[in-house]
Formats: sequence, structure tokens, C-alpha cells
Amino acid sequence: MLKDYSPFSRRIVPWMALFGLALLAFMVVTPFLVPIAWAGVLAYASWPVAHHVRRWCGGRDALAASLTTALAAFTLFLPLLWLAWLAQQEISRVYPALQAFLAAPPPVPETLHDLPWLGDWLMQQQAHLAANPQGISAAAKAWLAAHVNEVAMLAGGVGRNLIKLIFVVVILFFFYRDGARIVHELRHVLARFIGPQVHDYLHAAGTTTRAVVYGILLTAVVQGIAAGLGYWVAGLASPVMFGVLTAVLALIPFGTPVAWGVAGLWLLLQGETGAAIGVWIWGAAVVSQLDNVLRPLFISSVSPIPFLLVLFGVLGGLLAFGLVGLFVGPIVLAVAWAVWREWAAHLEEEITAD
Repeated sequence: MLKDYSPFSRRIVPWMALFGLALLAFMVVTPFLVPIAWAGVLAYASWPVAHHVRRWCGGRDALAASLTTALAAFTLFLPLLWLAWLAQQEISRVYPALQAFLAAPPPVPETLHDLPWLGDWLMQQQAHLAANPQGISAAAKAWLAAHVNEVAMLAGGVGRNLIKLIFVVVILFFFYRDGARIVHELRHVLARFIGPQVHDYLHAAGTTTRAVVYGILLTAVVQGIAAGLGYWVAGLASPVMFGVLTAVLALIPFGTPVAWGVAGLWLLLQGETGAAIGVWIWGAAVVSQLDNVLRPLFISSVSPIPFLLVLFGVLGGLLAFGLVGLFVGPIVLAVAWAVWREWAAHLEEEITAD
């Protein structure tokens, strides 16, 4: 005779089975979480374009998703190919210039001689290079020989990131084709577990995603263009390459000073003191200030979340999740902010009712 299970057992066993299934599913999907996150961010940010393409295709979802995915792939890969070609061209010009610099290092500018510590250090380095021009090359070769494994790991990392980018494009197709149904089912399931307030949480996550994507990317592009113009006016040998480097570093808060600081230092070491000072002034007064003006403007115009939370989300997400954390971190804090605001609103309603 079969023994009847208690009501508690009948409730806990399905939940344990569901938890075990969710855990197994998470273990299977873990290697693809980063591509899924990137595809989700890109799909949401470009959803208006996908919607227009679907309308142009007469509601044929597969065709619209194929066209939108091809456009996204073209947008992703074409800049990478252009940057690779540009880097090869720039390196072919920078390498001879670096060889000439090591073979005959220029004298330290007179304006730097009297600077405390820095002037003496620069003069010592110039004298050392002039006395032993082959020492730096030998040291660089020895370092590469000792760190050949790290170089191989770096090359392997580039290959893995390229594979992840291909996965992002593949996942994008399914997000474009089935995105509306996925969002509808997600809202329905979460509403059953959390309640109708989940719609506010999802709205906060969505608006923050759009605000962060547009705010970070548009600000970085503007900063890269402004910095590139400054490098070109200053006579830097590779203004486009340094401009792209500035735009990439601008994705990280407070990262642009590294780019224009190195560009100015390179000009200074070449004896172009005035141009170096001009690049530093342009970088500090214009390029870096664009970040303080445009990013809060772009983000606050889309999402009501305080900019300080976005800043903490960007930095904390970057440390916790890597590059995709630039977008995941603010989204997490945005949902937490929405939960907090709703609880605060309920508390005010209870106080008013009393």
C-alpha cells in the first residue's frame, strides 16, 4: 500500500526538482552567458531598427531577423576589420620611428631641464639610451622570450573573443526573431512569482539599458573624434589610431586621460614640447570634460536613475563581470533602485493612510 505524502512534501518536492533543473540548466548555459548578455544589450539597443525592418518585411519574422542580423554583423565586423588594417598601417610607420628614436634619442627639451625630479630622470634616460642604443632592443627581446606563454595566451584570448563575437551574432538572430515572444513570456512568468510590480522593474531595466548604451557609446565616439582632431592638429604621427584608442578607453570612466596622456608624452619624447603641452591642455579641458557633460546628459534624458548609481554600476560591473559589466552593472542597480522606490512609495501610502 502506497504511503500518502504530507502536504508539505507535496509542495517541497516539486520546488526541489525545479531548483535542481534550474541549476543544471545554469551549468549548461554558463559558457554562453557573456555572449547572451552582449546579444541582449545589442538587441535591446537596436530594437527600433529591428521593428522598422520587420514592418518593411510585412511581418515575416525570419526574413526580418536575417536582414537585421546581417546589418548588425556588418556593423560589428566592418569596424574591426578596418581597425586591424589601420593598426597594421600605423605600426608599419611607428616601428621605424621607434627604431630611429632608440638609435638617436633626441635631447631633453630645455624647458624640462629645471623641473624637479622629472628633468634629472629624463636626462639620465636620454644619456643611457645614447650610450647603449641596443640595450632597449635586447631587453625587449629578452622580455618577449621570457613571456612567450603570456603572448600565446593573449593570442588565444583574441581567438576566443572572436568566437564569442560570432556567438553574439548567432544569438542576435533568435533575439530579433523571437524577442517579442520572449519578453512577453518573461513578463508573464515573473508576474506569477513576483506580482504585477515586476512590470515596473522591467521598465527600469529597459530604460537604463537604453540610457547606458547610448550614453556610454555616444560619449565615447564624440570623445574619440575630439581627441583625434587634437592629435591631428598637434602633428601626431598616428592621429586616427590614437583617436580610436581614446574612444575605446572612454568606455571606461576616467580612462581618457591615459590615451591623451600617452599621446602627449610621445610628442614630448620627440622634442615637440609645445605640441605635447597643447595635447594635454586639449585633453584635460575638452576631451575629458565631454565625459562629464555628455554622459550625464544622455543618461538623464532617457532614464530617471541618479547618475551616481550609473557610475557605481559601470565601475562595479566592470570589475565584477568584465567589459559586459559596463551595461550589466547599471541594470542591476536600476532594478534595485526601482524596488527601493516602490517600497518607499508603499511606505508613504501606509503613513498617509494612518
